[in-house]
Amino acid sequence: MAEAKKENFFVRAAKRVSRWFREMKSELKKVVWPTKSQIINNTIIVLVCVLIVGICIWVFDFAGTKLVTGIITLVKGG
Repeated sequence: MAEAKKENFFVRAAKRVSRWFREMKSELKKVVWPTKSQIINNTIIVLVCVLIVGICIWVFDFAGTKLVTGIITLVKGG
């Protein structure tokens, strides 16, 4: 009996890539995309959170700088 000829590397790779694109297309059909108003709301929420976290970091940095400067001044006696 004749053995089945093994496919070469390029044929196997092309089949894998083709299957990957088919699966990706089917998965993208399942995605529920957000509406324009949801995107705007989420963007505003993210910007407000970034602003709040930035202010908190600034406050702690400012307080830490003043604390370290105060300790250095106290130790130097100046």
